[in-house]
Amino acid sequence: MWQLYQFPLCPFSRKVRLLLSEKGVGYDMWRENPWEGRDEFLALNPTGRTPVLHDPAKGVTLADSRAICEYFEETVDKNPMINGTATNRAEIRRLVALFDENFYGDVTAPLLHERMKKRLVYRQSPDSRVLREAMKLAHEHLYYIDHLIDHRPWLAGPTMSLADLAAAAQISVADYLGGLDWIGHEQAAGWYSVFKSRPSFRPLLAERMEVIQPPSHYADVNA
Repeated sequence: MWQLYQFPLCPFSRKVRLLLSEKGVGYDMWRENPWEGRDEFLALNPTGRTPVLHDPAKGVTLADSRAICEYFEETVDKNPMINGTATNRAEIRRLVALFDENFYGDVTAPLLHERMKKRLVYRQSPDSRVLREAMKLAHEHLYYIDHLIDHRPWLAGPTMSLADLAAAAQISVADYLGGLDWIGHEQAAGWYSVFKSRPSFRPLLAERMEVIQPPSHYADVNA
């Protein structure tokens, strides 16, 4: 059985959890607070970042969410998430990188630092200027999702793909932290509402962080 070392508000952990669920891969979850820097965890992944998948029986350790997702794409045939033509697969990987890097850097990372890490780790108040800038950039990313959904059933094409999982993982964390204003983003909100209703997504919506609670609409599949 795989052991998934993850943090509840780590968007990359969430992306891997969504993929494993969609593919029907079983695993046990282990809570890991990355800022603690446990020696046992650093032995599995010297970068100290979640997620990490470990199979002690086979002596296999996988780190980095993209590497983990690619591994299961290559080893599990069920529900391929990097699919279609070579051009379509390239588009999926482009969008995964956009959400993993740009959305995370612009929106998720600052929200996590200001509204989660400062509160739980540093016992400090958030910087309102940083929060305003993150929410402003979130609008730009949601406009781009609006544009994609105007032209495609799913973000990268005709079927759900790893691009949708990567985007939903980032958005779910930003939404939990109250960093998204959905007004004016009907296409993005509609796509996300459909995604929220998937069985793979429901466990994420049910989780709560200690001290930090999401806005009332967070777990509402119709909101």
